[in-house]
Amino acid sequence: MEHQLLCCESETIRRAYQDANLLNNRVLQTLLKAEDNYLPSPNYFKCVQKEIVPYMRKIVATWMLEVCEEQKCEEEVFPLAMNYLDRFLSVEPTKKSRLQLLGATCMFLASKMKETIPLTADKLCIYTDNSIRPTELLQMELLALNKLKWDLASVTPHDFIEHFLSKLQIHQDTKKILCKHAQTFVALCATDVKFIASPPSMIAAGSMAAAAAHGLHPKNSDSMLLSQNLTNFLSQVIKSDPDCLRACQEQIESVLEASLQQAQQHHAVSSETKTGEMEGDLSCTPTDVRDVNI
Repeated sequence: MEHQLLCCESETIRRAYQDANLLNNRVLQTLLKAEDNYLPSPNYFKCVQKEIVPYMRKIVATWMLEVCEEQKCEEEVFPLAMNYLDRFLSVEPTKKSRLQLLGATCMFLASKMKETIPLTADKLCIYTDNSIRPTELLQMELLALNKLKWDLASVTPHDFIEHFLSKLQIHQDTKKILCKHAQTFVALCATDVKFIASPPSMIAAGSMAAAAAHGLHPKNSDSMLLSQNLTNFLSQVIKSDPDCLRACQEQIESVLEASLQQAQQHHAVSSETKTGEMEGDLSCTPTDVRDVNI
C-alpha cells in the first residue's frame, strides 16, 4: 500500500499564519522607539560621498526594484535593501563604479533576511550583465555587514502597515486593497532621495493615506478612509503632527504623479524601439546602469 507524505515538496511556499499578538500597542511603541536607530544620514551625498550623486542612486534603485519585481521577492525585500544601501553610503565613501555591486549586495542581504528561498549570488550577477563576479559580491557582503555593524533587523515602513490596518474597522477585502497600494507607495518612496530622512512610520502612514485617496473607489470607501479622517487618525497612532503627515502624503502623491508621467513616456519610447530580441534573457539588465558604472 502506497502512502503519500503530507509534507511533500511543492512549488507553493507554505507561510505561517499571522500572529495577532505581534500587532499590539507594545510592539508598535517598540517599533516607534527603534526606527530612528536605522535612519541613514540625509546629508551623505555632501558629507561622505565624492563620486555618487542622487541621480545615480535613483538609477540603481530603479534597477533594484525591477530585479525584485521580476524575481517576485517579498514586498519587504526592496525597502530593506535600500535601507542597507543608504546606511552603507552614510558611512563609507564609495566609487560610483561599485554602486551597482553595492545594490546587488544589499538585495542579497535583504533577501536572506526576508525570503524563504533567497536570491543567489549567481543570479544577481547575471542581472548585472555579469559585470560583477560572485566572489566580488561575497566580498562586498562582508564589507557591508561590517559597516552595518551586523545589525540587519532594520525597521522599515512595512513593519507599520499591518499595525495600521489592524486598527481600522473596515472590510477585509478593503484592507487587502489598501495594503497592496500602500506597499506600492512605500517602494516608490524608497527609490526617491526626498524620503531618505523620513522615519519609516511617517512613510508608512503617508503611503496608507495616499493609498486610501487614490487606490479605493469613493463609493466603496468607509468614512474612516476619507483622507482627512485617516490622516488625523494615523498621526495620532504614530504621535506625529497631522500637518507633517499631510505634507508627507502630498509629497508621496507628487512623486507618484511624476513617476506615472515618466512611465508613460518610457512606454511610448519602448513601443517604438522594442525588438523582442532579448525577451526572457536574464543577462539583460532591466534598467540601464552603465552611465553610473562609467
